[in-house]
Amino acid sequence: MLVDANTSPSGGQGERWALTASVHTAKHALADRVAVTVPLPQGSAVVLNNSLLEQAAHPVLHRAAQLTMEAIAAAEVGLDNLAGVYCIGGVSRMPLLEKVLTETLGVTPIVVADPALAAVRGAADAGATDVTAAEVPVEEPVPPVRRAAAIAVPGFASLGLISQFLLTPKWNGGLLYKWALLNWGELAMAAVFAVIASLGAGTVIASAIATRTTSGARSPGAQTGTGVLASASLGVAVAGMYAVVASLYIGDPVGGFLRWALLPVAPIVAAAAVMALVAARQWRIPSGAWSKLLAFPTGSVASASIGMALVQYSLTADRWPDMVLWIDIAGRVGGLLLGVGTVMAVVSQPILRLILGAPLAVITAALVSWPASGILGVIYAIAVAAWWLRQLWTRLLRPAPPPHRPI
Repeated sequence: MLVDANTSPSGGQGERWALTASVHTAKHALADRVAVTVPLPQGSAVVLNNSLLEQAAHPVLHRAAQLTMEAIAAAEVGLDNLAGVYCIGGVSRMPLLEKVLTETLGVTPIVVADPALAAVRGAADAGATDVTAAEVPVEEPVPPVRRAAAIAVPGFASLGLISQFLLTPKWNGGLLYKWALLNWGELAMAAVFAVIASLGAGTVIASAIATRTTSGARSPGAQTGTGVLASASLGVAVAGMYAVVASLYIGDPVGGFLRWALLPVAPIVAAAAVMALVAARQWRIPSGAWSKLLAFPTGSVASASIGMALVQYSLTADRWPDMVLWIDIAGRVGGLLLGVGTVMAVVSQPILRLILGAPLAVITAALVSWPASGILGVIYAIAVAAWWLRQLWTRLLRPAPPPHRPI
């Protein structure tokens, strides 16, 4: 396009190489400029702009897009399961490439950092073999303190709530026949926190084992899925143990205890089972690893557990005349904290937490009473189940497409 076929360079291969080098340099320069001047071997020069370059490159880029589509089809990978289409090389900086690939594939390509150097860096990494590298053990990074807190807080909260549930029932009746008035919501929340703690700990351990495993018949995804399923089973076992121990300690039939301990955690366990299947099949790999995906908000756990402990105190404390006001205030504050913890579990944006937290906290504070104690626990259990279902839907089943850098 720069020279006519009849006036092509006649100086042999040297002039042809010089022309090729000039065109190659101009092609890369047009990524940052509107037009460039290309010197010709015969001494004259022509102006090359993006319109001319795209006109010449369009057939080649269209063919590259078709080959990409054929490669995806040959790999039997659906576009929904595609992690991304990454472009390397100097040509990837051309705006036309993104347009052609998007029209052909239906997927917006992602340009890597320094695309012109990607191949060189890959070759350098592949060739830089260190004979002593195998002798140096690879150490896994220590989980951050926040991740450890995300596991420890629900565990201690669960133990604290179940201990208060067992030690502070409100006994009624006479010497021959005594019956206990129980805060079923506290038992439900203790079971929910047990499942959350088990899932957090089990997932971190399974992910660490999968990362350290370099060989074997089982894939890292299968190990992570097994860890998620095993930790969910452990949480259900702990919740069932709470019910049995409470039944034996208080002396009531175990049916009611099992109902309040196991039914609130059923949606959480179902979501965890689906996540385990996704991990085992390697359909999705969440951003930030599985341990980060299953890290429940620590602030919600702390707020809700303290709130329920205050509610239980207000319901069972001895109501001395000089303490009645403070006991009632403690109960209302506990209801407020429980409402705040519920909103923190469901909503992540600070402004929405503020908007929704105030009315819900007032409602939960007004509900503090013996008849409504179970309702308070169920409200929080529903919020936790909603958090897990949201994680399952937005992070695994229908994740948002990764942001791509503008070309």
